Amino acid sequence: MSVIVVMGVAGSGKTTVGTELAAALGVEYAEADSFHPAANIAKMSAGTPLTDADRAPWLAAIAEWIAARTATGGVVSCSALKRSYRDVLRVDERVWFLHLHGDRELLAGRMTGRSSHFMPVSLLDSQLADLEPLQPDERGLTADIATPPEDIVRIALRKESEGSP
Repeated sequence: MSVIVVMGVAGSGKTTVGTELAAALGVEYAEADSFHPAANIAKMSAGTPLTDADRAPWLAAIAEWIAARTATGGVVSCSALKRSYRDVLRVDERVWFLHLHGDRELLAGRMTGRSSHFMPVSLLDSQLADLEPLQPDERGLTADIATPPEDIVRIALRKESEGSP
């Protein structure tokens, strides 16, 4: 069983896809936002992008969660914007990434439509600027966010069962 990191910028549908994927696989799900220290959430809520130094303890905590589930499987949502961040999360060969990628206008529209999240739309461009798409040597799959979440989950499940993301 793998640990799947559902990655992408804010508004890409990580939580929606991640919870559906975990339920379909019968594994534990974790929302990466819950690993952020209060200072990070305050900074983002104020419209200030996080630095690599801000993200380091957050990524380490998520990596610990992943490492504890490499035998049983799991799904965690995490922006994982840079390859260096994914390198921290790639604690085992059973970890792979499902990158939810999409159009800026669609992402911004989704962010505007949600009321219970701390991430303001003003930070979307900084996330897009930091985003380093999956490289050919990284285990993973990229899905277009214009695709319905249930179809993305179905594609990811097929790849998981084939063992070939």
